[in-house]
Amino acid sequence: MKIHESAENYIETIYMLGRRQGDVRSIDIANELEFSKPSVSIAMKNLRENGYIEVDSMGYISLTQIGLEIAERMYERHTLITDFLTRLGVDPKIAAEDACRIEHVISNESFNAIKEYATKISGN
Repeated sequence: MKIHESAENYIETIYMLGRRQGDVRSIDIANELEFSKPSVSIAMKNLRENGYIEVDSMGYISLTQIGLEIAERMYERHTLITDFLTRLGVDPKIAAEDACRIEHVISNESFNAIKEYATKISGN
């Protein structure tokens, strides 16, 4: 199933916020991404309807199993690509911005090759 880049970004943001602060609400996502509350509300409705998140009666957002799988995949891509570019001498801020774009379009084959190479050169 193909998921849009914007949905991946929201899912990854929910994941990162959850790791950082525990509970996640729409306002946290809006603040993190610097998006309007109405835009985030529409996105959360779409993510909920597509089975990526659940929202409880208090407005707390959690990822479903499929949402969590997507989030973990995007987070791994983001962190590995950011680290790889930084090791190549790219400014960390630019590396993170570039990784955010790359993580959505890179093929599994290319990502796995970069991951394997990065593992070899880091000695892990």
